[in-house]
Amino acid sequence: MTPKSEGGRSQFSLFCSRRFAPLFVAMFLGAFNDNFFKSAMVILITYRLAENVSIDARILVTLAAGVFILPFVLLSALAGQFADKYERSALVRKVKFAEIVVMTGAVAGFRMESTGVLMVTLFLMGAQSAFFGPLKYSVLPQHLEKSELIAANALVETGTFLAILLGTIFGGLFVLAEGGIPLVSALVISIAAAGWVASMFIPATRAINPSLEFRFNIFRETVALVLKVLPKREIFLSVLGVSWFYFVGSAFLSLFPTYAKIVIGADEQVATLFLAVFSVGIGAGSLACNTLLRGEVSGRYIPAAAAGMSVMSVLFYLASGSPAHPAGGELITVFEFMMSLQNVSILLCLLGISFAGGLYIVPFYAIIQTRSREDELAGVTACTNIMDSLFMVVSSLLTSAMLAAGFSIPGIFLALAVLTAAVAWIMRDQR
Repeated sequence: MTPKSEGGRSQFSLFCSRRFAPLFVAMFLGAFNDNFFKSAMVILITYRLAENVSIDARILVTLAAGVFILPFVLLSALAGQFADKYERSALVRKVKFAEIVVMTGAVAGFRMESTGVLMVTLFLMGAQSAFFGPLKYSVLPQHLEKSELIAANALVETGTFLAILLGTIFGGLFVLAEGGIPLVSALVISIAAAGWVASMFIPATRAINPSLEFRFNIFRETVALVLKVLPKREIFLSVLGVSWFYFVGSAFLSLFPTYAKIVIGADEQVATLFLAVFSVGIGAGSLACNTLLRGEVSGRYIPAAAAGMSVMSVLFYLASGSPAHPAGGELITVFEFMMSLQNVSILLCLLGISFAGGLYIVPFYAIIQTRSREDELAGVTACTNIMDSLFMVVSSLLTSAMLAAGFSIPGIFLALAVLTAAVAWIMRDQR
């Protein structure tokens, strides 16, 4: 059944509208390029560059994750000010053009096989994404009707995770292939250029606060931004709700490779299968959200969705208890993995977790967009980026600490299930 928006129209009809389609294309290509570049860089570091600089590849990969997240913490408050002061469609075009410039650094880093240049490029890519985030979410309510926002956010979330999936797969696949570095170099520039071209078709909006005076004290403005949103209970709960999704999602995505290898005894292709199922599930849940709400901006399904994530995580833990192919022998392939009913149940549990996650996250964005004052929306979105980044850092640190303390990987998933159950209780009155 085709998901419907209010009035019986398919939510996919938004792709036929200039009010949405160019922004979606620019967003999708940007998310794809981020992950295409990051994946290519991580694989190159792991299999080639780490030996050149005599540093443990795991340390460099962990450092790379922090380098990309850091600009979101440092620059989101400033990005929110830019989004309020200037006309947003023009600012999107400038930010997308900056992506082309930044990717010339990626080309140089790949050709020189320089870890330092690639790390600097990764930081700049994170900075560019930090400025784009408040724009894409604050432009939507300026162009769309309130009844279209659930559908639009569902499509954005679906597109984001499919872009992450495809970018991650193709970046790692291409970079070490014959002629891979020239190919990756050409693609990161071409994709950035295509995103900039798409942004040229975004309709103009109006500047929200042209007289705004910039405040450049990064630490003070970041703290002030969070404290400004904090008293607005409904909005701040929505911000925290989004951030919790990224806390859980970050933990799952980071643990997939080791879970596949150590718990299941499977090769890296099975880890990629987990990523694919997780991404597809989030997309399907996001699209189903609009069908359930019929275009209404409401959080009434959020507690049930969070509870669903928790229950399916418990089932995921139970299904992982006695793997059909325990680690220790030769790593199994995707085909061998799929021959076991127990392993199929693991995939179904993972699909259930991510489907519930899609249902869970979409309403939060629409609530933020419709219940924030127009002159505060970009700031609230910037606050969301800051909190998302902090939650992902805490997720990484907590996951590492639990592993160091002797927790099994399925045990960590069980702990996430318990914590998510608490989130479902906290969100029980969300409307």
